[in-house]
Amino acid sequence: MDLNLNGKSALVCGSTQGLGLASAIEIALLGASVILMARDEEKLKSVIGLLDVSSGQKHSYIVADFSNHQSVKIAIDNYLLGNHSIHILVNNTGGPVGGTAMNANIDEFLQAFNNHLICNHILVQAIVPGMKTSNFGRIINIISTSVKQPIQGLGVSNTIRAAVANWSKTLATELGQYGITVNNVLPGFTQTGRADYIIKKKAASTGHTEKEIIDDLVKEIPVGRIGQPNELGAAVAFLCSPAASYINGINLPVDGGRTGCL
Repeated sequence: MDLNLNGKSALVCGSTQGLGLASAIEIALLGASVILMARDEEKLKSVIGLLDVSSGQKHSYIVADFSNHQSVKIAIDNYLLGNHSIHILVNNTGGPVGGTAMNANIDEFLQAFNNHLICNHILVQAIVPGMKTSNFGRIINIISTSVKQPIQGLGVSNTIRAAVANWSKTLATELGQYGITVNNVLPGFTQTGRADYIIKKKAASTGHTEKEIIDDLVKEIPVGRIGQPNELGAAVAFLCSPAASYINGINLPVDGGRTGCL
């Protein structure tokens, strides 16, 4: 099986923590040079030291804030001016705040749409020309199992994640002929800061303890435990590899079997 990413470069967004960081670590282990992207430069500098360099990779970073899509456009355009090529793009950013769709205000939907779909699209439009030249490209979007089964209490997230999933499927159809695949990875209940936030919020609104909420969630997971970030990162890294060249336009849940549909 060809998992070798030597000589490839991968831009991984939201990569100073959680699922983005786990994905960056796993992709580096396959030999790619990783470009980290996040808004906190000090965290970016510290994370580079966690990435594998056994294949002689040269890792770097780009500072950009996904809450301002113009910041993302300026940052990626400036990076590409240096004749840098990017073969792999992992789109990932923090999810919208919790709450019902009915009670969400318009600005919450607009901000989430910009943070996720618009920023993703800006990066794709900037990077795809180079992928076409290389006849190799991997675009991975870290979304949510809510694109298959909406999650109660995450109204804005459910809505925007579904938009990203359909955008991704459309791109998979358009770009496959150029050796570029586009896939979505759908994390389930994984041990991240985002999960901790959701648990704390649910505990505050229901009166249950955080342990009670976690225990109830674990009961819904067939493998009987919470997922770890590296398990999601490994799925992302595989989809980036040459071995995954015929996998295109899919939604891949990494959730221990929790999602109640295929």
